[in-house]
Amino acid sequence: MTHLTNSSIPSRLARLRAKLREIGADTLLVSQPESRAYLSGFTGSSGWLLIDPDRALIATDFRYYEQVALESPAYELSRVVTTFAAALPDMVQQLGAHRLAFEADHATFSDVQDWSRAVPDVEWVATKGIVMELRAVKDAGEVATLRAAIALADEAIAAGLAQARPGMTELDLAWIIESYMRTHGAQVVAFDMIVACGSKGARPHARAGAEPLVPGEPVVIDMGARIDGYNSDLTRTVCLGQPNDPARFREIYSAVLRAQLGAEAMIRPGMSGQEVDAVARNLIAEAGYGDYFGHGLGHGVGLAVHESPRLSRTSTDTLAPGMVVTVEPGIYLPDWGGVRIEDVVLVTEDGAEVLTRAPKEPIIG
Repeated sequence: MTHLTNSSIPSRLARLRAKLREIGADTLLVSQPESRAYLSGFTGSSGWLLIDPDRALIATDFRYYEQVALESPAYELSRVVTTFAAALPDMVQQLGAHRLAFEADHATFSDVQDWSRAVPDVEWVATKGIVMELRAVKDAGEVATLRAAIALADEAIAAGLAQARPGMTELDLAWIIESYMRTHGAQVVAFDMIVACGSKGARPHARAGAEPLVPGEPVVIDMGARIDGYNSDLTRTVCLGQPNDPARFREIYSAVLRAQLGAEAMIRPGMSGQEVDAVARNLIAEAGYGDYFGHGLGHGVGLAVHESPRLSRTSTDTLAPGMVVTVEPGIYLPDWGGVRIEDVVLVTEDGAEVLTRAPKEPIIG
């Protein structure tokens, strides 16, 4: 994962240390996996970081001792023999921590109990989003990796739709798309793929199943690829052949597409996530379907599929250059189905660049 082990790590640590000064903590304990990878380059499944103004420690078990040396040369290894809580007192003593911040939006209540019992003499400081704020703005290397993951998703859905036929199952189509991604550079798929035909498409998070693809019924496909730890996220809605309910399908599809294009055209640095969401939501409401768009417009995407910033009715996030977000309005009608269209968008200095290139033609064949 070259993007995580390159020269970006020292600058990320420097920005994190500035955040620590802002909140008045001298040390941060990082347990969230994506934040751990972002700050250290470590890709193992188990590990904790302890970072102060001068030093950075990483704790992990026997499985990963050699991996730490390869992936996290800026860190000193603390060996976990039994539990992390048992290793923590020595780590805290090494750094002389007094006000020890932790990720309250990730650590469980049980975790904090174990840590505070192991190290009772420090002041524990609950923080939220301290690393996520840094991760929200992507550097050039991250954007390049995201572009590759997005391009692969574009290629994979094209390959899948070229082979899609009525009568094959949702799982059949999902496997064609997944196979393409895995054989063309993806580490894994970014998440469990959604392929939902007909009325099943009214469930925004339906999963591909044994149901057949029915000619003329809308099919919602939501998928993504992961390359070097970074994820893409893509949704298209198609019909195999002419729609069975052509007037309704075209009306709903057009409303969703107008909402998406309208929001993408308005994105600018300084806008709030709530303001961007409102652009699309108002257009869908004007089309008469406001009650059928129940989720947020989008979310940040990077090391996690869903991260900051959020585009929603309740978002307080402010867009800044370098942020990468999805724009994915949808309309979902019970007993009929759904339409969702999703792109990934990069916030630029004066607007936005749509990174997704997959066509939006809804009729296949």
